[in-house]
Amino acid sequence: MNTATSPAVSLSTFAKGLSTETAFDVLAVARKLKAQGKDVIELQIGDSPFNSTASALQSGVEAIRTNQTHYCPSLGLTSFRETVAANYKKEYGITISPENVVVGPGAKVFEQFFCEAFLNPGDAVLAFSPHFPTYVPNIQRRGAQIVYSALKQENEFRPNLNDVEAFVKNHGKAKAIFLNSPHNPTGGVATEEDLKGIADLVRGRSIAVFSDEPYNHMVWRGKHHPLLAQPDILDQVVACYTFSKSYSMSGWRLGYAISSTRIIESVGKMINTALSCVPPIVQLAGEAALKNDDQERDEVMARFRKKVELLVEELRVVPGVTVIMPAGTFYVFPKVEPICKELGITSHGLAMFLLEAADDEKGVACLGGECFGVAGQGFLRFSCAEPDDRLKAAVAFLREAVGRKERVQKYLEANPKYRLTK
Repeated sequence: MNTATSPAVSLSTFAKGLSTETAFDVLAVARKLKAQGKDVIELQIGDSPFNSTASALQSGVEAIRTNQTHYCPSLGLTSFRETVAANYKKEYGITISPENVVVGPGAKVFEQFFCEAFLNPGDAVLAFSPHFPTYVPNIQRRGAQIVYSALKQENEFRPNLNDVEAFVKNHGKAKAIFLNSPHNPTGGVATEEDLKGIADLVRGRSIAVFSDEPYNHMVWRGKHHPLLAQPDILDQVVACYTFSKSYSMSGWRLGYAISSTRIIESVGKMINTALSCVPPIVQLAGEAALKNDDQERDEVMARFRKKVELLVEELRVVPGVTVIMPAGTFYVFPKVEPICKELGITSHGLAMFLLEAADDEKGVACLGGECFGVAGQGFLRFSCAEPDDRLKAAVAFLREAVGRKERVQKYLEANPKYRLTK
């Protein structure tokens, strides 16, 4: 059959406009440049540089050896769900049952399932911005509209409760809120008072909250407070967790969601129809991590904290940079707006310049703030997933590179999309 003359089947409007997580796009560029021999310091993606915890590795291998390689229930292994419930009580004093738990391949997939569970076309969703980039396509997939609430550096990137109140009480189509704390990309953490305020505003209303908590063990001031610690809120919240950060298990693709049994049963059907199940070998590895690896996890979290503190300290002496110590996560989100204005380049343009064109032999991979929405303009996001000497070298490279104005202008001539406009 001659397919050259066959009419092309058009993609859907959604597919043609689908946005992605830019970190993976920059990762691809960085790895290509490294393969060509360039020395690239990779601070673009939120992946742990440490090994998966010991019990996870051992149990995963043992699960393969004992042939735990077949289907299991879509909601997850009973033993895994029991372990999650027991661990939630141990960590946060919150009593849930295994029936309140559903297993997924990481936490990101629950964004889609949350939207499918609650949103109809035309419904409105409040999202705090800068925001995790995959929130938008998952909300758009359901034909819902997004209302943004800006997170401000001067407020330590905490949620603005006045915006929440206005959305809940005044928007006729208000149906959901996306809450991410500790927050990617800013490192902001919602306080217990913030969470109480949000819970009080939505409780009893037909408004659901997606509580995205993958950095729950990366809180550098105080401790993590789950939204589900607030009373009488279980049937309006889907709280999501992952093993990627706490247990350095990003490649295993393991996470879970907690909610009321009716919501969990609904999400379980979505797992059934889309994914069948999460591999048992992965769940058994995570179960072992929850039972045995707290000490190793906490030691790794302490190492992350020192890396964050080091990067902040280094950035504070760079002219044109304003940075605060994040309250959580392993990201630092410095404001570089004066540098961008002086060079006439967007913040993501600056990030790509540091990677591609600031030097022929060296580069730094990071992300511009607009990768996380308009509210991120004028910022950069650095992860801390490199050795300490490489973190110092990255900041030194930034400081030197922004002075190479001829290279910047040449880069902008070749990439006019990165020119800064009003």
